Amino acid sequence: MIMAQPLQSPSKFSRVPNPNSLPPMTKNPKAAISAPKPSWFSPERLLLILCLVNLINYIDRGAIASNGVNGSIGICDESGICHAGTGIQGDFKLNNFQDGVLSSAFMVGLLVASPIFASLAKSHNPFRLIGVGLSIWTFATAGCGSSFNFWSIAICRMLVGVGEASFISLAAPFIDDHAPADQKSAWLAMFYMCIPTGVAIGYVYGGFVGESINWRCAFWGEALLMLPFAVLGFSVKPLQLKGLPPPESTEFLESIETSPLIEESEIPNINGRVKVDCDETSCSCPTTKFLDQVSSFSKDLKVLLLDKVYIVNVLGYVSYNFVIGTYSYWGPKAGYNIYHMSNPDLMFGGITILCGILGTLTGGLVLDAVGATIHNAFKLLAGATMLGAIFCFSAFCAKSLHIFVVFFSLGELLLFSTQAPVNYVSLRCVKPGLRPLSMAISTLSIHIFGDVPSSPLVGIIQDYVHNWRETTLIFTSVYFVASGIWFIGIFLNSADKFEEDDEEEVSTLVQANKEPLLEEHHLRKD
Repeated sequence: MIMAQPLQSPSKFSRVPNPNSLPPMTKNPKAAISAPKPSWFSPERLLLILCLVNLINYIDRGAIASNGVNGSIGICDESGICHAGTGIQGDFKLNNFQDGVLSSAFMVGLLVASPIFASLAKSHNPFRLIGVGLSIWTFATAGCGSSFNFWSIAICRMLVGVGEASFISLAAPFIDDHAPADQKSAWLAMFYMCIPTGVAIGYVYGGFVGESINWRCAFWGEALLMLPFAVLGFSVKPLQLKGLPPPESTEFLESIETSPLIEESEIPNINGRVKVDCDETSCSCPTTKFLDQVSSFSKDLKVLLLDKVYIVNVLGYVSYNFVIGTYSYWGPKAGYNIYHMSNPDLMFGGITILCGILGTLTGGLVLDAVGATIHNAFKLLAGATMLGAIFCFSAFCAKSLHIFVVFFSLGELLLFSTQAPVNYVSLRCVKPGLRPLSMAISTLSIHIFGDVPSSPLVGIIQDYVHNWRETTLIFTSVYFVASGIWFIGIFLNSADKFEEDDEEEVSTLVQANKEPLLEEHHLRKD
């Protein structure tokens, strides 16, 4: 027969504290979610900091591609007169393949580190992670200026990608958290506008410093520009991302763990997890913690891969970036061969910079004007990409250079207007706690399946057809595919999940306050 023993009087280790004696944060669940802002903080100041960091990052991207920094290999003409090489390629005597590797070496670090930083954001303060990443970026860039051969600068370029990974995963969610409700897309547009602006400044900066001083000084200058922001990431009171555990949750657990009233007990924190005090034999070792991180990452990744809205958005973005990569690498050469441009680099560069700035800003402002929702973002993505594809396709069909410039400029203007909407969807179709991983996987996808394979594929097609007009028309057609994919997104059930974590956190806190923290029932068999 099984009988229940009367409840024993609680010991000093099992007494449940009076709810009124708990820390004040448990009485106001909502207050536990919103951490007080540090004194340095204002939304405008945060946007300025993130934009400047993004600008410096892409100045580096433009500088290493500039003639002043990249340089050229030494050659000897037919008369036997040899000309010394310049820049990185000349100093290290790199062939074209090695030179091409340097331009994309950062991708290795970016691809490896992006999901790692996104996963760490769940257990470490995201603002501090940006500080770590920018510190790596600063030292790696300085290392590029101090490199002594191909492999040393290649490794430094990979580390530059590691530093960038922390930033690209976390910056957009910070902007999404703190931008005014009716200007979120416009703020994202200002952030992404720094990409073409930074590349353009990098071309000029790298050319000037490389030719007037030395290519190494260009990298050292970039490191000095980024250093204050790396220090800022560690020295100021950090911000917290919405949907991730705020500092107050840790303080609440610590206050309970150190209380003499509660020991060896299970206490739920505001995220629904369980905090358990353990002895030497039961405490988790680093291996267990690592496995927990991997398990958490796998679960989050599965959520993203099962989200139809997210998948459709990323597939459209991959198709879009596939063509963008083609234009950025092969555009000037195609323009020279089709229209015999006297300065194709300046022509394509000027169009890209001007249309990139105006188009990106316009896309964000238009989305805010019509109402920033996922449904409207897909409409804008599908419509702008379709019109942009028509103009670009018509441009490469035109016989006149002047008609080409007009049509191509209009096409690029429309196509760049997608930058704010596509990233808005990636941020809003997932819960706030998944935004860093969402941005990381999106960035990885558009590079792995987009601009990285597109350039060699263009070379293969061109070697086969031997006609640059046909080759560019074939790859420009992929824009129609991107538009069609985003058009599908209009008909999906696209709920904005920005507030979901808030509601779950409040619910968990309220439940934790209602239920006893410790209950002991002893059963014995008679």
